[in-house]
Amino acid sequence: MNAPISLIGCGILHNEVDYLIKKHGWQIETHWLHSALHNYFDQLHKELDGGLKQEEAAGKRTIVFYGACHPRMDQLLEKHHTCRTHGQNCIVMLIGYEKFMEELSNGAYFLLEDWALTWEPMITECFGTNLAVVREIFHGSHKKMVAIRTPCSTDFTAAAEAAARFVDLPLEWMDTDLSHLETVLAESIAEREQQS
Repeated sequence: MNAPISLIGCGILHNEVDYLIKKHGWQIETHWLHSALHNYFDQLHKELDGGLKQEEAAGKRTIVFYGACHPRMDQLLEKHHTCRTHGQNCIVMLIGYEKFMEELSNGAYFLLEDWALTWEPMITECFGTNLAVVREIFHGSHKKMVAIRTPCSTDFTAAAEAAARFVDLPLEWMDTDLSHLETVLAESIAEREQQS
């Protein structure tokens, strides 16, 4: 009998992933890391490495739910003989590469509910409290903020509007289903089963 599978990764889409796991009856446990870790490479590496060690010590096979969010991600996967979900980042996994690139080429900064709810402290911890500098950083590469709603989202309108005001970008909304994320997860599970 194969060892159980544990999916370890970024908590940014934990509601959506947990919903899909339940929907399909996949026998997968989840271990979520804080969604702001991608701003801190050393901490991300330490926590992901530690989480993978912990799951392995418990006799579990793992899948990593991250994009290319760390420059040494591939080495970490090789070290732990595991695989990750396919996609450059969580937005690509959620809405697909074509839609991601289309919006990105129009200057989009993508906002998910988890980030919206912790926006100001997350941004100021990373970039400092000088609002002019923070806005300059965002205006340098973005023309708008695109808040993405999924079927698992609550109403985070106020938080998204506050986040957009904070960086002084116009806010747009995008609604998406979970079909692309569902495919990404199913492919990763199948890949992990084949590696067993």
